[in-house]
Amino acid sequence: MATFMDVHTGMQGITAEALMEAHQADLAIEGEEGVHFKQAWADPESGTVYCLSEAPTAEAVQRIHERTGHPANEIHPVPLMV
Repeated sequence: MATFMDVHTGMQGITAEALMEAHQADLAIEGEEGVHFKQAWADPESGTVYCLSEAPTAEAVQRIHERTGHPANEIHPVPLMV
């Protein structure tokens, strides 16, 4: 499984509760695409949200996000971590 960091923009004012709801929506169906969302972060001021996941492909990550109503603007592979 590969690791991916995806970026969502335009989410100014997102609250902790809204971030948790979006993350839980992804978790509820992630297995259907073989994805596991590990963590999510948000900056309410800039409206940027980041999600870290393990998945077979970036397309699988995007399909989950699209189905839960918050498609990613960017998805980046993360080949190295320390």
